[in-house]
Amino acid sequence: MKSFPSLALVTIIGCLGLLPFADPGQSQEDGKPGSHERGKSAGKPRDKGSGPKIANPRISDTVRANIYADNWFQLYLNGNLVAVDSISFIPHNVVSVDILPEYPMSIAVMAKDNADPDTGLEYDDTNLGDGGFILKFGDGTVTNASWKAKSFFHGPIGGDLRNPKTRHEPIPEDWFEPDFDDSDWADAVEHSEQAVGPKEPFYEHDFAGARWIWTDDLALDNTVIFRTTIASPPDGSPIPRPWPRGKIDESNRADKAK
Repeated sequence: MKSFPSLALVTIIGCLGLLPFADPGQSQEDGKPGSHERGKSAGKPRDKGSGPKIANPRISDTVRANIYADNWFQLYLNGNLVAVDSISFIPHNVVSVDILPEYPMSIAVMAKDNADPDTGLEYDDTNLGDGGFILKFGDGTVTNASWKAKSFFHGPIGGDLRNPKTRHEPIPEDWFEPDFDDSDWADAVEHSEQAVGPKEPFYEHDFAGARWIWTDDLALDNTVIFRTTIASPPDGSPIPRPWPRGKIDESNRADKAK
């Protein structure tokens, strides 16, 4: 019996010609976006209404934030918790994170020097410690005496190491909110690098132009809150357009440190 290979090949090609061509942006098995398209349109279909197109922020729109505290800090931007020192005491470390700045940008920081709450001393009540805080953002934001500062934990009162006593003031629950009233707070006090004595990690990061700040009492004020508002990028770069903001949950606003 004769075979007809040429006829069979033509028949196969003809049948394929009746099939729709596969979209290179879709997987052939389920019509979902292919690997090179995932992240662009995966999940729910785009809303093809007549509304304006949304320009989402990119990682290149973020700026680097370098923060160093003696001994610990937590940082809020516009009322949202964005960074917490992962080491509560020693070794001293620099925390570097990428942030997406929005202006005006409210900055609120709680900084703590290690101190026993009853004595104000550290190292098992054998030593009088000192604090210090410094910050620099990639948009030119730096710590200096223009920030506001208030102490909420002072001691040992009078520097008395033999009979140490402390003074505590309740911390307002909304201390990190942009509309918190700090108008009666004193200005932060700049301290010398020699007085603070930063450790090696500090010198490995960019803090050029930033100043060490605390209250006027570097040794006895143990919990200090700093606040400031940055109206626009200090380095003169354009104010970014408003980004679409979603809310995953409120947990980053519920952690009110005491």
